[in-house]
Amino acid sequence: MHSNPATRIFFRVAAGLIFVFLYAPIAVLVAFSFQQSSILSWPIETWSLRWYAALLENRQIQESILNSLTVASACVVVTTLTGVPLALALRRIKGNFARLLERTILMPLIVPQLITGLALLLILNRAGVQLSLLTIILGQSIVWMPLVVTQVYARLQSLEVELEQASMDLGANRLQTFWRVTLPSIRTSVIGSALLVFTLSFDELPVTFFLTGSENTLPMHIWSMLRIGITPEINAIASLTVLVSVILILAGIRLLRSK
Repeated sequence: MHSNPATRIFFRVAAGLIFVFLYAPIAVLVAFSFQQSSILSWPIETWSLRWYAALLENRQIQESILNSLTVASACVVVTTLTGVPLALALRRIKGNFARLLERTILMPLIVPQLITGLALLLILNRAGVQLSLLTIILGQSIVWMPLVVTQVYARLQSLEVELEQASMDLGANRLQTFWRVTLPSIRTSVIGSALLVFTLSFDELPVTFFLTGSENTLPMHIWSMLRIGITPEINAIASLTVLVSVILILAGIRLLRSK
């Protein structure tokens, strides 16, 4: 059934307006990061890299970026080392226990992050654990680990079991089969999900807000700066964050789609 030209034009225009509504503010933010004046005004009279240079001199921002990189890298390691074995277990376990395990793993993606962060804060306070970067890593790893599990599990579903059986018939044990047969087949999904976890963890705020201690991550530092007011320096930080996030997300999606 073919739609008439007027309907197609209507949906194209509607889609275009939606994209403009979503991404025009980001374009404005990037444009304001290049203005010379500290007062946000339109049109921009003088273009400058002043605020990007200011980022290189701001020690607090540099420390918050380093903390965010530390947290994101640690989350990638933790979610990968736990997510891949869980995906392998889901593939082998059958019956009601498998469905229960799958729903339990996916729960952090269903529950709002604010609830997860608050729940973890209450548990850590009862246990007497001091808030630090380690508690942030713990919280974010719980939130993003299901992402690794789902992506790796989906790739495992397309892997032929006969290949692993043939490897073991030829004398390889389970560990050798995993390294030589299974892992090469799921490598792109592991790397792709790791890139997505890194990006999401680097930009994550709700869980970090509840679990942060004396050391700020970049989103928390930006949040504290916004309480004073929006400045071109914040626009410069946000622009760089958006650029890096888009690159990593596109790379991750490309790897997840590759065979």
